[in-house]
Amino acid sequence: MTPQPTAGPDATAGTVETVFRMEFPRVVAAVARIVRDVGIAEELAQDALVAALEQWPRDGVPGNPGAWLMTTARRRAVDLVRRRETYARKLAEIGRDADLVTAPPEPPAGPDDIDDDLLRLVFTACHPALSAEARAALTLRLLGGLTTAEIARAFLVPEATAAQRIVRAKRTLARQNVAFEVPYGPDREARLASVLDVIYLIFNEGYAATAGDDWLRPALCEDALRLARVLSGLMPKEPEVHGLTALLEFQASRTAARTGPDGEPVLLKDQNRARWNRMLIARGVTALARADAAASGPPGPYALQAAIAACHAHAYRYEETDWPRIAALYGLLAARTPSPVVELNRAVAVSMAEGPEAALPLVDALTTEPVLRDYHLLPAVRGDLLARLGRTEEAREEFARAAELAGNAREREMLRGRAAEPGG
Repeated sequence: MTPQPTAGPDATAGTVETVFRMEFPRVVAAVARIVRDVGIAEELAQDALVAALEQWPRDGVPGNPGAWLMTTARRRAVDLVRRRETYARKLAEIGRDADLVTAPPEPPAGPDDIDDDLLRLVFTACHPALSAEARAALTLRLLGGLTTAEIARAFLVPEATAAQRIVRAKRTLARQNVAFEVPYGPDREARLASVLDVIYLIFNEGYAATAGDDWLRPALCEDALRLARVLSGLMPKEPEVHGLTALLEFQASRTAARTGPDGEPVLLKDQNRARWNRMLIARGVTALARADAAASGPPGPYALQAAIAACHAHAYRYEETDWPRIAALYGLLAARTPSPVVELNRAVAVSMAEGPEAALPLVDALTTEPVLRDYHLLPAVRGDLLARLGRTEEAREEFARAAELAGNAREREMLRGRAAEPGG
């Protein structure tokens, strides 16, 4: 590799940081295949970063900086294994990897051209032995390349809390000797569901933040969408992977229209649909078609949610929304994955398709559900139905209760406004 002309220290450091963030997941995945420990793999990747910061300002940026980082980290991984007492046993496992280290590896052709190592890393980071919070934090760290401080900001927790989650997750994986592999059969299906749930959790926290001052965190949505696209490339025959990707593409297409000039939430019916990203909608249509083509049976939960999102995407005006189809799709989703939240969403669709009087009994039936006891959207939906039925005082009380339960400052402010003017 021919070094590029030496730039100033600041410029070189910026180049190192950019390249490292881009290549970090691949480097960790490749090294983890050698050392069989994601914690050690991350440390070796960081060692390669330190080496780059030391050498590149002096010798110039390599012609292929990603391959340089990969080679450096792999060599250090092999050296580490050779120093272990179990070298003789490990040598057989890493023999083919050692051959790869003797010469710089071929660089990936592009961001979507990713080998199986990354797929192993996805399933390892989302192992069911970890809590949902730990899976999300570790996924963002290892696959999103986010720093601990960035993860802490994303989920509005102290940096020490985010660091503890990541450290404990890596220790748990090491203590339980979790294999660095893609599971097969029933284990794979169970783990895949966990992987998809974590990616969706990350996206939702960016799409409608549960707490804090900002209702929308676009960077978190972008991270989740990128992970979903990566997974689609790695697992092209899995319909639910494409279903999740389609859902996130459709949802992300509305991002620019979901907040006003001052960051205030803009509800779906009030959004300027000219601001919806038609390129993302087209990508969602393609991903949904792939989900349908890959399915051998009824659509899964993510494909059904993507089909619902597609109904919204295809409506150029709110009044053109196919609410009867959306209500029917929510019915299928409720049958496939029964959930009070799904039933609440179905009630909203029924209210639009058949009127608020048809939906109010459905919502009232949910008021005793324990899981919805502190869910602010339940009184918010009930308040909206009551307002549409002209029961203003009752609606005012429901919106006020919803505002008390809302954790996000922007959403709380909006709900207080609805309490002041229920018919607004």
